[in-house]
Amino acid sequence: MPFMPVKFNLPKRVKLAQGLWMLYWFSVIVGILIFSLGIFFKIELRKRSEMMDNNESHLVPNLLILMGMLACGINTFGGKVCHDCLDPIKFTKWKPMLKMYLLLCCGFSMLLLLTALLCILMQFAVYLTLAEGLKNGIKFYKDTDTPGRCFMKRALDLTQIEFRCCGNNNFRDWFEVQWISNRYLDMSNDEVKDRVLSNVEGKYLMDSVPFSCCNPGSSRPCIQHHLTNNSAHYDYDLRTEELNIWMRGCREALFSYYSSMMNSIGALVFATIILELADMAGLKYLSTALETMVDPENPECESKGWLLEKGIKETFTELLAKLKMLGKKTNQVEEGRDATVDTT
Repeated sequence: MPFMPVKFNLPKRVKLAQGLWMLYWFSVIVGILIFSLGIFFKIELRKRSEMMDNNESHLVPNLLILMGMLACGINTFGGKVCHDCLDPIKFTKWKPMLKMYLLLCCGFSMLLLLTALLCILMQFAVYLTLAEGLKNGIKFYKDTDTPGRCFMKRALDLTQIEFRCCGNNNFRDWFEVQWISNRYLDMSNDEVKDRVLSNVEGKYLMDSVPFSCCNPGSSRPCIQHHLTNNSAHYDYDLRTEELNIWMRGCREALFSYYSSMMNSIGALVFATIILELADMAGLKYLSTALETMVDPENPECESKGWLLEKGIKETFTELLAKLKMLGKKTNQVEEGRDATVDTT
């Protein structure tokens, strides 16, 4: 007995075909959106590749671009089929292709599911890449004369301004590195010399942050030097002056940006899977309703459509039997090959 059978007459078949045609073209628009988001995501990763130490993975955006292109092609074909299904005579030329097309749609839905899962799972990799990239970015901030690192200062400053963040974990990360180049230090100055000599690694460390850490919304001019010394500034207390510099680390800020983007894209891809399943179910109903017409030359006659020709249990049992037969044939072919090799 067919699974979820529905009776159709001419008006119902026409409405189903028209509704499916609109649904398929809506799916094409969603495919264009996925393609566009893939390009946008790829650009955003490229734009801040310095913050990721040039180790960012483009697997997810590349998959999104591919899925968007496939969605446009597959759903355009489906829309054409639904448009022609209004005429039973035109339907006959599409009938041999429908089974293969539905299998292709199933495979495409599995790829969409994989893409959606990667959007969620790859966030951990992005977090680790950001942590390492920002750590190295702060370390090489001063190397404005070194080839390959000369733009690091500008990139990091723009990132801190745009995302309202400071340092990797927080502003104290700047205390652990020398972020001022030696060419801008007066080594004849006793204070500078003592600070360098007092450090085991010979670095000029200080409790200061770059100007890009400053919060322009603060009511007082930015305090970026001697941050931990309350007595160095009038009416100043580090614990309460949270508006003077950004307290959030750039790793948290950038990860929040990319994770929200990836979650939104993943949700859209999950919605696309549901849309594709609706398209497949509707096309199955339409094709079976046209196949079971008593008199194909009389469009007014009634017909019956279904999702599965047999029940779920029978369909599953039949599928397992086919897979077992396929496995046996594969084993027989391999045994035959082995026998031929032994004979020679």
